[in-house]
Amino acid sequence: MQQTTNTILMIRPINFRMNEQTAVNNYYQKVIENLLPQTVNAKAQKEFDCFVEKLRSVGVNVIVVEDTNEFDTPDSIFPNNWVSFHENGDVGLYPMFAENRRLERREDVLEAVENAGFVINNIVDYTDAETEEVFLEGTGSVVLDRVNQKAYCALSARADEDLFIEFCEDFEYLPVVFTAYQTVNGQRKPIYHTNVMMCIGDTFAVVCLSCIDDKSERKNLVNHLKEDGKAIIDITEAQVTNFAGNMLQVKGADAESYLVMSDSAYKSLTKSQVEQLEKHTKILSSSLDTIEACGGGSARCMMAEVFLPRV
Repeated sequence: MQQTTNTILMIRPINFRMNEQTAVNNYYQKVIENLLPQTVNAKAQKEFDCFVEKLRSVGVNVIVVEDTNEFDTPDSIFPNNWVSFHENGDVGLYPMFAENRRLERREDVLEAVENAGFVINNIVDYTDAETEEVFLEGTGSVVLDRVNQKAYCALSARADEDLFIEFCEDFEYLPVVFTAYQTVNGQRKPIYHTNVMMCIGDTFAVVCLSCIDDKSERKNLVNHLKEDGKAIIDITEAQVTNFAGNMLQVKGADAESYLVMSDSAYKSLTKSQVEQLEKHTKILSSSLDTIEACGGGSARCMMAEVFLPRV
């Protein structure tokens, strides 16, 4: 098993804006005042195109699929929530909390991945759970340590424990469960996605330990990471709000690895944290200000890793 891949799938937006349906429990989203929807979308497209260009410039294979006007899908730029691609040829399809996000699941996206030279053997479909209001939003809700076969999940309205356990049984991962919180208007509320406060690389993990209020859950998570030899880079809750947890390590040309993040995430890191990370990998950052503000997601959310076997 590999932890990092050279190929990622990205969806280029055409109707990007703040999604009212996700804002109910994604406290990172904001309305950008005095900007027309088409201006917001144009800015997001520019950030997206620049991001793709940067990834390709270091040798990352990016499969770009255009969004479609068929449905109103303001969050289509975040495909990692509805689909995951695995080394054995399995594809996971996931139940989404927001009704308009369910429209993002498109057959032609899977066809585009196949057309890029990959084999899909089997689809593991969890989407029926939506009828019971049960959700698990892909690698947003679940952060995978593929090599050590562990899956980390911060429980929330978008990450159901029973469904997470079922996923772990199907894909043969050991579940590591906890709840991660953020302070909203003086109250501790669950963080909507695990990948906002945690990222696992080949030899390191970036995690906000202070988000985990339960000491035994925190200790359990640390023990698992240490047991697997991961160097832990602990980030603050303030850094989480700048999307410093929302990173993904990918492979570029010549098997060089890059930790991909937004400019705001990079700027929030201390000199010491950057030095720690650079012992393990190179850093690549791109400006995603509009996407982060309106979408409440960042670099990692925009990339669905493709681990499928090649034709």
